[in-house]
Amino acid sequence: MFDVILRGGEVIDGTGKKRFKSDVGIVDDRITAIEDLSSSESKSVIDTSGKVVCPGFVDVHTHLDAQVFWDGTLSPSPLHGVTTVVGGNCGFTIAPLSDDPEVGDYLMKMLSRVEGIPLECLQEGVPWNWKSTSEYFDSMKGDLSINAGFKVGHSALRRVVMGTAATEREATADELLAMQELLRLGLEAGGLGFSSSWSRTHNDPFGNMVPSRYANRSELIALCEVLSDFDGTSIEFIPALGPFEQWAMDLMADMSVAANSPLNWNVLNINARTLDEGKKKLEAGDIAASKGGKVIALTVPMTLGLHLNFLGGFVLDALPEWENFILKSREEKMQILSDEDARRELDDFAQQDGPLRNVAHWGAKTIFHTKAPENEGYIGKTIYEISEEVGKSPWDTLVDIAIADELETSFGNPVDDEPDADWEARVEVWRDSRAIIGASDAGAHLDLFLSSNYTTYMLGEAVRKRALLEMEEAVHMLTEVPANLYGLVDRGAIKEGHYADVIVIDENAIGSQPTSIVNDLPLEAPRLFAGADGVEHVFCNGKEIVSSGEFTSSRPGSVLKSGTHTSNPSMV
Repeated sequence: MFDVILRGGEVIDGTGKKRFKSDVGIVDDRITAIEDLSSSESKSVIDTSGKVVCPGFVDVHTHLDAQVFWDGTLSPSPLHGVTTVVGGNCGFTIAPLSDDPEVGDYLMKMLSRVEGIPLECLQEGVPWNWKSTSEYFDSMKGDLSINAGFKVGHSALRRVVMGTAATEREATADELLAMQELLRLGLEAGGLGFSSSWSRTHNDPFGNMVPSRYANRSELIALCEVLSDFDGTSIEFIPALGPFEQWAMDLMADMSVAANSPLNWNVLNINARTLDEGKKKLEAGDIAASKGGKVIALTVPMTLGLHLNFLGGFVLDALPEWENFILKSREEKMQILSDEDARRELDDFAQQDGPLRNVAHWGAKTIFHTKAPENEGYIGKTIYEISEEVGKSPWDTLVDIAIADELETSFGNPVDDEPDADWEARVEVWRDSRAIIGASDAGAHLDLFLSSNYTTYMLGEAVRKRALLEMEEAVHMLTEVPANLYGLVDRGAIKEGHYADVIVIDENAIGSQPTSIVNDLPLEAPRLFAGADGVEHVFCNGKEIVSSGEFTSSRPGSVLKSGTHTSNPSMV
């Protein structure tokens, strides 16, 4: 007797092999049969005729560390076929903490600033009642729709050990030993590895670099060495956003060798114009291989359309003299923008020459979302067009719209339909063994951009619309490839004995729905959201969590632990 039989579908097993027609039988949390089961009995039978049955997708770069407490579905990722996620990236984790409440307060404010999660949501929606990484893991058990594992973050380690000095100086020898021990405890608890960042864009809300950026090379190597004692661990690191210099490639190679673990770096954005530069960055993988390490690029398979707004203020806070304004509360910002002189001064600052001067071309921006009745009809129009209608300057027009929306107006430059040449460049990189598809940032930048829909967006654009690669190859890139990078045990493929992380898709309809705004964060705060087309059923650990595009009440997800749920990540 089976618990579930998926009957009559075409199985794409995740290995890259050609599809084949077969039933799939599930008992408890495992796939137990891949064969003709027409004469077998089952508690539930789902007709998958004309549909594709494949492994659940694996998203290796998320920031869902906080969302797990207010939304166990981890929406919208499972709607797009994702059944396994990895959090704790970029060094920004919310564990470990310490007896000093200031540590949690700092990490909360840092996470809000760097990853674009409203501070009030972190205050309201996260219990902050753990001290160790082990206690953090225990606090989320039993309420996840999908599998989630987490790294141990460098900035958290530094803040716990060094206090305020974490954003002032390098660590002493004793402090480094204490960080190593704290990391060791996190890995013993099941942390999937270590994450850190040297990215120039990562700064805390107090005008400092984030703690990990104060670490020197020796500190990074010493912390990576701790991983060499633990099976199933790996490293995630951001060296820089611009062109790589030799030091960055050598550093990542040496980090991987020290850990005896693969390192993935974030993020490689590719189009036809950036392909050659991207290929040069991939040479970091060759340098690592020559030393016995493994360095892999994470590449996001889409162009990110930025949704700007005055409430969160990401990107806008980099305009000259705007940072202090953006850090103020909603009420304070509305008061400033309502003052004619203060409003004019902000625009004067924004119009100064600088690298983000184009951001302040207000008239060229398009309105993506409004909520006030008086703004009805503005969505899809440029601010210049609206300013002509109302007889005001583009800046005054935008500010008046935003005030009516309580600063929740979303605006920016739409992403144009991209030429095939851009997608062909991406496919070339996807096929390179030195890169994998990922970097969704799910759970972060909640009002700035949405890329947690990358799986269905990629399948819709590159496979269904443009036919640049076969579905079998694309599914392999989204399942077995990232599963092998992390050494996920019995996941990433449709095989007998594997966990029943299985999805059913309509390949003639697969794709992402348009981005919209929903108010489902704590305190009904807004975030960007997109549903999926063509994802009909999603099973995690044998239980159906999505049916016909809607979440069920099942929460069968596991908190993944290194050495138990991961083992021997691929080093080749």
